[in-house]
Amino acid sequence: MITVLPGLHLGSASDAADVQRLQASGVTHVLTMDSEVPDGLGLFHTKFVQILDDDCADLLSYLPECVGFVKEALEVPSSSVLVHCHAGVSRSAAVVTAYLMNTCGITLQDACSRLQTLKPDIRMNEEFLRQLSMYEAMGCDVDITCASYKQYRLQKVTEKYPELQKLPREIFASDPSSAGQSSEVLYRCRKCRRSLFRAGSILDHTEDTRPAAFAHKRMTPVQTAISTKCTSYFVEPVQWMEEALLGVMNGQLLCPKCNAKLGSFNWFGEQCSCGRWVTPAFQVHKNRVDEAKGVQIRGITTTKR
Repeated sequence: MITVLPGLHLGSASDAADVQRLQASGVTHVLTMDSEVPDGLGLFHTKFVQILDDDCADLLSYLPECVGFVKEALEVPSSSVLVHCHAGVSRSAAVVTAYLMNTCGITLQDACSRLQTLKPDIRMNEEFLRQLSMYEAMGCDVDITCASYKQYRLQKVTEKYPELQKLPREIFASDPSSAGQSSEVLYRCRKCRRSLFRAGSILDHTEDTRPAAFAHKRMTPVQTAISTKCTSYFVEPVQWMEEALLGVMNGQLLCPKCNAKLGSFNWFGEQCSCGRWVTPAFQVHKNRVDEAKGVQIRGITTTKR
């Protein structure tokens, strides 16, 4: 067990099991990042996050509550926190890194360097480092409205539910046709005018996200040429898509009202006309929808094309 900051300790499962040492060190709170709940911590304030140290683990989504737990603990006079996982080199180190970034205002690189100096055996897996980089890009917090975070969550769904027989409800944006009035820009089926998605559901794909993980998706030299024109919108899944997405890896996206073809989806990803790769991809062709902007008239919201 090492002391990272006054009152903040980083350790392993064996450190957490040594109750006498914890008490002697003044530890009052224990945050566990592991696959099983540790025994013998009844004397402490505890928080347990069930997570594995592998590439499929979604550590990013837990960072706000973990950092919050440490913050709240250290606000109590004479309190001290142990953050631990099984070996104390990856999961717990990632959480402590996030805490340093969030509270000390330092970069990911500086936080990693500081921890490495204190504990040279730290070895965070590459996926956790990627997630911490996203955490840094979001201002050392998790913004669930951020396009990159939405895309990240969709990627994690494909890893957790490879057969896609079950999809968590929270990945679906609300159906604008059943929601209340909003000033946000709407996109409607060009054929029947049915509302399909809001502007906030469009996922930016300006960063190069080609499918390095999928050997069968190698691109030809023609495909790799990056143009500047996107002919499709890539969106987060919307509630009306749910039935079409269950149990299949790819297929067509049809208007839920008139059955007009809007585009396609592929959980392995698709390449945009601009040359960028989006994974997973829910693609709506721009020539199949119309943009409807909200107009406020004396307190009444209307829309116009």
